[in-house]
Amino acid sequence: MHDPRMLRDQMPLLRDAVARRGAGEVLLPVLEQAEALDRDRRGLITSVEEKKAERNASSQEVARRRKAGEDAAGLIERGRAVGAAIAAEEARLAEVEAALQKLLLEIPNVPLPDVPAGGEERNVIVRTWGVPRDGGVRPHWEVMAALGMMDPERAAKISGSGFVVYRGRGSRLVRALLALFMDTHTAEHGYEEVWPPQLVTRQTMTGTGQLPKFEDDAYATRDDVFLIPTAEVPVTNLYRDEILDAAQLPMAFVAYSRCFRREAGSAGKDTRGILRTHEFDKVELVRYAAQDDSERQLEVLTRHAETLLERLEIPYRRKLLAAGDTGFSSAKTYDLEAWAPGVGAWLEVSSCSTFTDFQARRANIRYRPAAGEKPRFVHTLNGSGLAFPRTIACLLEHHQRPDGSVKVPAVLQPYLGTDRLA
Repeated sequence: MHDPRMLRDQMPLLRDAVARRGAGEVLLPVLEQAEALDRDRRGLITSVEEKKAERNASSQEVARRRKAGEDAAGLIERGRAVGAAIAAEEARLAEVEAALQKLLLEIPNVPLPDVPAGGEERNVIVRTWGVPRDGGVRPHWEVMAALGMMDPERAAKISGSGFVVYRGRGSRLVRALLALFMDTHTAEHGYEEVWPPQLVTRQTMTGTGQLPKFEDDAYATRDDVFLIPTAEVPVTNLYRDEILDAAQLPMAFVAYSRCFRREAGSAGKDTRGILRTHEFDKVELVRYAAQDDSERQLEVLTRHAETLLERLEIPYRRKLLAAGDTGFSSAKTYDLEAWAPGVGAWLEVSSCSTFTDFQARRANIRYRPAAGEKPRFVHTLNGSGLAFPRTIACLLEHHQRPDGSVKVPAVLQPYLGTDRLA
């Protein structure tokens, strides 16, 4: 969420931001309406303050006249009228502030200056690693079926389409990846391990930007709590409404969770295998940073995710997303795409973003730069480290052998207890 002062001090920046995202037609009217509401809000605040000053002065004069034995009836009546006017304007002010708040929640973050304008056609490949394997290998769902790693028929029977049951070697591979990812991020990269709830409140979902914009994509319960779409949501909100010391920054958290997304698997896209499901596993990295350190922290976080792909010996590329392809809350995002030769595609396995102070303003997470200084909003960052389904697909396709088995990368062998899946 943006500081309302931007509506009067940095409106050209906001207009440029929505234009770079390709959303000007939809969002420019929202900005104009928000600007008008902010103008009304400031006018009402001024009017209320003036009337309160008038009422106070009148009350003092009434007291003086009574003490002097003078008539104060006219002033008393005027004071009542002013009080009623104050009450009416404060009620109107509350309505305007609520409407303004609602509009501010609809305005996306401002992309950083080095983010290209335009849609996905303007995305930029920043770097690549490894040599992509040519085709001629089986897609992961055929490998998993041959090795008894998943059971799609029974998954559909018990939960419907878009769900997965891992079995045998598949279940063990998921558990091995979880242990590898968590061990690497905690022991080597310095993250604190967190196991958060997978049900969160509406306020928590709003804090990270999932609500109100993406409410239709979320799984909600009758108690108005939501199944999380990613561990980013509860972990980013850990310090909501708190003030941190600058010495605590940067803070780094890693969390495993199940992730739940209603839109996944829609329109028949990627319905075979495990590329797009309503429920999946993911290890998430979350960082808090000081305002002048967030861009450096984005590089740190992204490298932590990339390290896992390199150790799994999976070729990948880092892509800087253009403004129109960047998420609602993000100011800058790198997608890490791993090569899946069986389906002949680059698959996103991690999305690493800095949100500047956008989420922190929603969640009211601040830090005090030094003793006695005014608190500032932290900058939040997150990225997948890594998402399991597509990582598994790429691993099974890239490491296939001619005999139908799959080579297990050296880093994963201690966790699986074998050097091959057969």
